[in-house]
Amino acid sequence: MQRVLTTVTLLGLLVATAAAFAITEHLKLIKSPVYGTLVSKVFSPRCHCSTSTAAVRFRLRHPDKVTVTIVDSHHQHVATVVTGFRMLPRHAHTFRWDGRTSSGQLAPDGVYYPWLHLENGHHTYKFINRITLDTKVPAVLSADAEKAVLFAGPGRSIAIRYALSEPAHAVVYLGNQQLVVGRPTRTHSRIKWGGTIPSTGQAVPEGRYVLSIAARDDAGNETPRSARKHVTVVVRYIDLAPKRIAVRAGKGLTVRVETDASRYKWRLGRQRGLRRGRLLHLRAPTTPGTYRLVVTERGHSATALVRVRPK
Repeated sequence: MQRVLTTVTLLGLLVATAAAFAITEHLKLIKSPVYGTLVSKVFSPRCHCSTSTAAVRFRLRHPDKVTVTIVDSHHQHVATVVTGFRMLPRHAHTFRWDGRTSSGQLAPDGVYYPWLHLENGHHTYKFINRITLDTKVPAVLSADAEKAVLFAGPGRSIAIRYALSEPAHAVVYLGNQQLVVGRPTRTHSRIKWGGTIPSTGQAVPEGRYVLSIAARDDAGNETPRSARKHVTVVVRYIDLAPKRIAVRAGKGLTVRVETDASRYKWRLGRQRGLRRGRLLHLRAPTTPGTYRLVVTERGHSATALVRVRPK
């Protein structure tokens, strides 16, 4: 009798286990009524930019009336984004939260979650997607160029080291023109500028430029213009040293050529040629007088005065 009871018990357990397994597998095959969910990770209602609102995007498999609400980290109701909106299946809809509570006040910085209620489905989906509301503006603590002169050219750039109050993108401006946006980084790093204007792709003329450095976080908050740090950079394409040379007629002279170009043209009196390298070795004219040594590359030139004395 005991053996029969044991056998029956084991069979019962096996049947129950098989049934539970079948139910579980069946539930796995049932597709969720809500899919294609995309939720903004961080935004700032004060940035006046593309991330000034938080987006909640999803699709439904069946038509239904939806209500989208925002709750805080304690699951307390903060705002109703939309209520009773009828959605059709397979249509993607994006609902935006402007960061304000139901009373119209700006919600405090923090983490929030979107909830979706289906009226016909009689179910509320509590998304785990975090929405971070961040209105704190990052500050630039310091900014300095690693060198004062940029000899511009293909592959050449000047590095600017900076320190920020929080992890953010460094942004380099020339007046109101945005030049470079750095990658997400730590609070201390560096950003490079190659001497060009991105909007036109053109290289800037030789001269002295005052760049301003800002910080922009992922929410879109950016250092105001009045609080940016300024860095002065001199852009050159070719330079000669020394600028004044005294040499006896017919004797050799050497000029240092600073440029990014692989080759450059030179002209001294009636002499001219094509050279490469940083040291330009020439022979002075045989007639005493004052001459201009002109070195040119890609339309840019530098000049040195050569005073030739009698032998």
